[in-house]
Formats: sequence, C-alpha cells, structure tokens
Amino acid sequence: MVALSENAQRRLTIQTVEIATNTTAIRSLDWDRDRFDIEFGLQNGTTYNSYLIKGEKTVLVDTSHQKFRDLYLNALKSLVNLKAIDYIIVSHTEPDHSGVIEDVLQLAPRATVLASKIALQFLDNLVHDPFSKRIVKSGDRINIGKGHEIEFVSAPNLHWPDTIFSYDHQTQVLYTCDAFGMHYCSEDTFDKDLEAIEADFRFYYDCLMGPNARSLINAMKKMGQLGDIKIIANGHGPLLYHHLDIWREFYRSWSQKQAKKETTVGVFYVVGYGYSDRLAQSISRGIQKSEVNVEFIDIATTCVQEVNELALRSAGIVIGMPSSDNATANAAISSLLAVINNHQFVGFFESFGGDDEPISPLRKKFIDLGVKEAFPAIKVKYTPNDSLFRELEECGTDMGQLIVRARNIKQIKSIDVNLEKALGRISNGIYILTIAKNGSQTGMLVSWVAQASLQPLGFTVAIAKVRVIESMLQIGDHFVLNVLEEGNYKDLKRHFLKRLLPGYDRFANINTQTAQNGSPILTSALAYMECKVINIMECSDHFIMYCSVENGRVSKPEGITAVRHRKVGNYY
Repeated sequence: MVALSENAQRRLTIQTVEIATNTTAIRSLDWDRDRFDIEFGLQNGTTYNSYLIKGEKTVLVDTSHQKFRDLYLNALKSLVNLKAIDYIIVSHTEPDHSGVIEDVLQLAPRATVLASKIALQFLDNLVHDPFSKRIVKSGDRINIGKGHEIEFVSAPNLHWPDTIFSYDHQTQVLYTCDAFGMHYCSEDTFDKDLEAIEADFRFYYDCLMGPNARSLINAMKKMGQLGDIKIIANGHGPLLYHHLDIWREFYRSWSQKQAKKETTVGVFYVVGYGYSDRLAQSISRGIQKSEVNVEFIDIATTCVQEVNELALRSAGIVIGMPSSDNATANAAISSLLAVINNHQFVGFFESFGGDDEPISPLRKKFIDLGVKEAFPAIKVKYTPNDSLFRELEECGTDMGQLIVRARNIKQIKSIDVNLEKALGRISNGIYILTIAKNGSQTGMLVSWVAQASLQPLGFTVAIAKVRVIESMLQIGDHFVLNVLEEGNYKDLKRHFLKRLLPGYDRFANINTQTAQNGSPILTSALAYMECKVINIMECSDHFIMYCSVENGRVSKPEGITAVRHRKVGNYY
C-alpha cells in the first residue's frame, strides 16, 4: 500500500510503503533539491529513507531531514503509537538521517537508541536531554519477536566514521543508510528501471563512496556472512530489489579497482566540524581526477596507529585543521609530523568551525621537514559557496597532477615513437570553451571538437577528466564554444593554457560579452556558438560530450579557423 502526502508545490512529499512482512518504508521525497552536502549538483532530487519494523517490539531505523519534520512526524504517527517504539537504530548521525531524532525521542520516551560508540558520542552533543542508549557492534543481535531478529554490522567510514548496517534475518532486508544509495527522487519505491537510475547510482558512488573503497570492501565481506539478502534498504533513492545482484557487483568491481590504485592520498580531518566534510570532499574529488586513490580518516575518533598506517603509505597528505581544544585530533596531527617524509606532498585547509587551530605554525613545521606543499593553504573565513568548492577542487587536481607526474612521463615514453608521430598528424581546430554556472565562470582551451549531427545541429567535444571544468559540464548545462581565428589566436591560447592559482579570475583583462545562456563570449573570437550538453560518454581519461547548438554568430565572415598541428599524439 502506498500513501502520498504532499504540499501545494509538490516540493516535499512523504511516501509510506510496506516493503516486507511487518516492515514499512517511510520515504521523504525531496523533488527539487539540486545540491547535496558537497559541491556536486543533483539532476533528479533525492530522498531520505526511514524504516519501521513491528514485531512484538517496534523498531525505527533512522529518521529524516529536519525540513521534513512535520510531514515525517505526521506520517510516523499514522503508522505507530510513538510511545510504543522500543528501539531506534541510528545507522549514522549525518543530519539528513538524524535531523528529526530529537523530536522522535521526546515523543518516544521509552525508546532505546542503538548505534555505534562514535554515533552515540555525536548524539550526546545533538540531543539535549538524556536518553536510553546501547552501543552495538558487529555480531550483536536483538530479537523483537514474530521471527524478527536484527543483527548489526560495523561499517565505519561509509562515508562517516559511525556507520552501522542492520540485517533482519526473517525478512532478509539489509539496512545500509548511505551505502548503496543514490540521489534520485521518484515515486517508484524500488529499482524498477535500471537504465534510468544507473548514472545517478554511479555518480553517487564516485562522489561519496569511492574515497572509502577499502572500507566498502570490508563491509561487503561482512555482508556476505549474513546470509541471503533480498532487499537493500538504503538511505537515499529507490530501494534495491529488482537488480540487486547487478548493484552489488558494481560496488564490488568499482571498489576493487579503486583500492588497487598504486597511489593514495590520505585526507585527515574532523568529521562534522565546521564545513570540514564539504571541504574535504571537494579537494578529494579533484585528487581523484588524476586516478589517485583517496582515503579519509576522522582524526578525532581514529587511533594513532591507523593514522600513521595511512600516512606511511600515502604519496600525499591533506590536513583539515581541528579546533584548538580537540586533544585527540591534535595528537593525531603530531603523529603525522613524526612519520611524514620529504617525498610526500602536503596540503592544509581550515574548516571555519570556530576556534580552528592556526595553519601557519603547523605548515612551517612540515615545510621545515622538507615536505613539498601541493597547494597554498586554504583559509576559509566565510560560508563556502560554489566558487570556493571549485577552487578546492582545483587544489586537489593540482595535488593529483604533482603526484602522478613521474608515472605519466614513464607511460608517455613507453609508446612507439612512430606511433606517437602518426597520431600527431591528426589536426584539430583551436577553440575556447567558456561557461558560467552558479556564480562561477571559467574557460579552457579545447581542440578535440567535431561536428556529429545535422538534425539537430550537434557536435562532440572531449574534456580530460582532470579538468576542473568537467564538473560544471553535466547533462543539461549550457556553455559557449568560441572559435579562434588563424593569425589572431596566440595570446588567447597562451592565456587559457596558463595554470593559474585556484580562485584567480580566468577572464581578468579579457574582453568578453555575455551570451543569452549567460556564458562569456570572447570578443576577439572568430565565431561563437551557444551550446547545451545533451549526453556524456566516459572514455578512459576523457569524457566525450555530445552537445546541441542553440545559437551562434560569425564576427568575421572572411576569417579562417585556427588549426593546431601537433608533433606527437600521446600527450598534450
């Protein structure tokens, strides 16, 4: 049975569905959300999933986002007498899943919270009144009657350090919170249309789960010991049932590939402090563009031995400054100083959490040890916006490129000299792609452009994965392709090839006009076309984007397109 409750704008809705025996999903559907947690955009909204299990005792698995407070509480009251709730399982404490827990606890005073040790520490700071609680870890079970026996699995760092999974042995439903989720809002409770949701499933994995591949592999090994799993009841998007084997194989193969990468960067920060999560995710996304693995550690909750183990096998280290009174975190940073070596790269950021430990003294200690700084220290003194997130991604990209430079040179030299010269004989035009999005604007030189269709008018353009501009070019985004003129392109080419410090205005001292789609037009360009991204295909180290042309103009009818001739074809 499905019950829908919605407001006039159909912006926030609640869906309740019986998914198994005595088991109901309470899905908070956020139709219009276009941003989530970090800088990446959402194409299809999102959901926050909660679950109610009724045996002889009643269990609530997670709650919802605070924006759904009234809708969620009303739906929950329609399903159960809140005073009768015996247990509340907190899979992890990120606000989109625990935003209503304080309200629920006030209405369910006899309930005992079941969570990991770290989660209960976080909840003590979140919930202002005393509450009944119990730490659970892998192998612990509760029997709630009518055949429902729930077993817990510790699954830390997915993507917070406090995560647990819960498995009902009777219904064979596994509750995974963030893991196996996706940001996709639909009235379909389950994963009926694999093709419709596959891209969002992969995008979610890349942004949130990929940096924790080793932790995912460990969690999936534990999943294999539980028995058959019929449904994965995740925290975001449709529940996984129809194509469960495919989704599990995706996670297995992606995580193994990620974990096998030879090069790793360790990101050390305090989860939930200031904007540390968003800043760390943005930097890591840039690092991963260079095919470098990223692993996160919460230095406020992780033992020094684990901190040192990751630091010793990392080619680079990123440190998010903790508060000055966090003794555990500061001890972890001191241990990093003891194990780091001068072959590693380091980067620092402040999280704007309040009383941050200052960067400058710590930075000097690392530099004095001969450690190389990958990017200028990032000092955040205001609420982060899209422009800052893009700067952080650029910093991560710079770090990744520094780390893999030697590896890339080795690969370039391994190609037969005749083959590289033959590839170099493929000539291309010279263009500048410009885009404005969410208050930021940037541009880059592109040459791999080819017309691809006549009806509609369309072309393809190849964008290297390491380019920060790639994250601004999602399906549906608009940009301008500026065609450079033969004999009048060298200054623009040099300018847009130049590597600038993160945050520098790419269009400083460049004459531009604004296109109808909001992107910059280079005044001295031979021609321009206003374009829309229609489709994207992933190809090893590049994305191939098929784009439609919506408007355009030639400024000099007699002009000739500048052409790029290369000597070799295996690097830029």
